[in-house]
Amino acid sequence: MEERSLRITGADKNFFNKITNTLTRILIPTRIGINGMLISMKRNNVIKAFENYTSDNENYDKEELEKKYDTAYEAYLSALDKYVMDSIYKKVKNNTASEFEKNALSKYYEVTSLKENEYIEYKYRKQKYLIELDYEGIRIENKEKLMEKYHKFYVAKMDSLYKAILKNYSIKVADNTNAYDSSKEWIYTKIFYTLEEYIQNILSLKIEINYDDTIKNVVSEYEKYEAYEVGKLDTRDNIEKNMVLLGISRKLFTHSLPLIVAEQCYEKLLKDARTLVQDTKMAAKRERAYSMLINLIEDYNIKLLSTKVYWDTQKAREEYKAFWSKYKAIAQLKETDFIEYIKQKEILFIKDDIKKLRTGKTDYSKLFTYYKRKLVDYGAMKQIKNSYCSEGKYIKVKEVA
Repeated sequence: MEERSLRITGADKNFFNKITNTLTRILIPTRIGINGMLISMKRNNVIKAFENYTSDNENYDKEELEKKYDTAYEAYLSALDKYVMDSIYKKVKNNTASEFEKNALSKYYEVTSLKENEYIEYKYRKQKYLIELDYEGIRIENKEKLMEKYHKFYVAKMDSLYKAILKNYSIKVADNTNAYDSSKEWIYTKIFYTLEEYIQNILSLKIEINYDDTIKNVVSEYEKYEAYEVGKLDTRDNIEKNMVLLGISRKLFTHSLPLIVAEQCYEKLLKDARTLVQDTKMAAKRERAYSMLINLIEDYNIKLLSTKVYWDTQKAREEYKAFWSKYKAIAQLKETDFIEYIKQKEILFIKDDIKKLRTGKTDYSKLFTYYKRKLVDYGAMKQIKNSYCSEGKYIKVKEVA
């Protein structure tokens, strides 16, 4: 009897588990429907609050409108977060989720993993994730009228979140008092990744919907970036792409990615580009890498250093002023003799780069050799026999500029 009783209990337990699982599967769509209505209501509230807050109406208290907008925004985020945990999580757990839902939950865990060690980044990235999730849902359902109303709120909020994320990275790059100073490679990687993410998801949308007049200043730069979206990129392509991203950032993120941080990002790219030229053995590839380095040196000097106001030393400022005067004089050749303009510009960049690198600790001897060959080819350096025989010994003679 005891044995039989145990068997019956086990069977009953199994039976009730099946009923529970069945009920869970039935109730999930209902919960999604409830969350869907809740999200829709909260979304409409936040859009209306945003429109009121951003409208030019002197009859309303701006501070009061801002409070209402913030309250509506928090309620909207809370509804989205609840949807992820109540609906998507349960669907994934019960193996009834779509690929979109599986990816959404995977990204959710990726964002929440930042909470313990990178709370500030987590705070902004979670908001970005939840809003993107809702936006993607609206886009998939093809709700055109809703999308038109939602776009302004979406773009404005995403702008502020991306700026906050980049500002957080900027603080870490500029901070020389902690462990980040020993190795900032991962921060630079995150900066470039975030810039690219913004250009792909937000800038492209701004251009598509003709958001405002400010985007006209970056359309040409955006078109350059689009060339790097197709095909597999090598090291040179990635450096060039990041150079374009930095160029765009100087127009869109001047406060959240200030000049001092952008300068360090440029210096990181210059270091990578010099190493690539020095280490590349195939002549054709090395020549392409060299052309990219020259373009990067020009970008760094023209787009960044020419706008620099505060210098570390008076000597550095005077040296750049001398460089800038030479560059402007050479630029006058552009209309009359373009080939000579290119030649003289390269000579100026090479000599200036050699001068800067000689004071550093990195061994750029192979790059110097390549630079000197270029200067010899351009007639800017005389080549003397590299050695002569004296008393049975070969003595090396340095090249003379």
